[in-house]
Amino acid sequence: MVASGSQARDDDPRLAVLAEFRRNLEHERRLSPHTSSNYCRDIECLFGLTPGLPLERIQTHVVRRAVAQLHARGLSGKTLARMLSSWRSLYAWLVRHRGFAANPCAGVRAPRGAKALPKALSPDAASQLLDPAPEGALEVRDKAMFELCYSSGLRLAELVSLDLDAAAAAVHGNGGEVTVTGKGRKKRVVPVGAKAAQALVLWLELRRGLAAPGQRALFVSSRGTRISARMVQMRLARWALKCGMVSNVHPHVLRHSFATHVLQSSGDLRAVQEMLGHASISTTQVYTHLDFQYLAKAYDAAHPRAKKK
Repeated sequence: MVASGSQARDDDPRLAVLAEFRRNLEHERRLSPHTSSNYCRDIECLFGLTPGLPLERIQTHVVRRAVAQLHARGLSGKTLARMLSSWRSLYAWLVRHRGFAANPCAGVRAPRGAKALPKALSPDAASQLLDPAPEGALEVRDKAMFELCYSSGLRLAELVSLDLDAAAAAVHGNGGEVTVTGKGRKKRVVPVGAKAAQALVLWLELRRGLAAPGQRALFVSSRGTRISARMVQMRLARWALKCGMVSNVHPHVLRHSFATHVLQSSGDLRAVQEMLGHASISTTQVYTHLDFQYLAKAYDAAHPRAKKK
């Protein structure tokens, strides 16, 4: 979230340059409209913090001051790192295409924040969430979505973008595979477990009565159109409450749970990296910390010398 009062004015001449940069993001770098919009929102925040200052006059000390201002307003180190990445990308483009001498963001780093580990369900909690039988067509759809997220480690955007033709390979035999388009429009193939395949078969039988004519989306709303990411979040929160879950459950928790449970069972970090679609294994390594937490709890519960007298 961008701090209020830090957006560019509508008459800011730098917005024309930003519009050209956005076209580069979408057409040359092939980023999604959602991702390019996030870049531009971050850059507009820089404009708002430097009113009237031409792009070529924004130097490193100006960037540092902008970061300090945002940090003082309560923005986290993670958010500031993301914003700096957007600013850095703009200036890298200006250096290449507009002849700017240097990138003023190159040496600036966001303040360190507390590193929060991703939350994951225990195997028992995952069963508590996914075992109940659905009631009605929409809950059949919901269960198919949630089973697929947990079975295959899908991102929310990957789930809602699936088309109907992906279902054939997903329900093949006793569990197949599904091809998804992840970040940077990179495609990967991930396995689909038996439980998720069975849930998809049930959904496909009911989908015909809900989907609008010619609709290609695998998962559709009650109006027959492609379901939105926000609706999936709301339906999962509602489903979790119905199942007696007290903690906040959102789609990314299912992805984290998938990664954690596969790593606990297999110990194969590279395989988990491939299935999650991480470009760098360092991103996947966070799940080794979760795995250690799980093992530490098991040790404390089972080892006779672990407990304090």
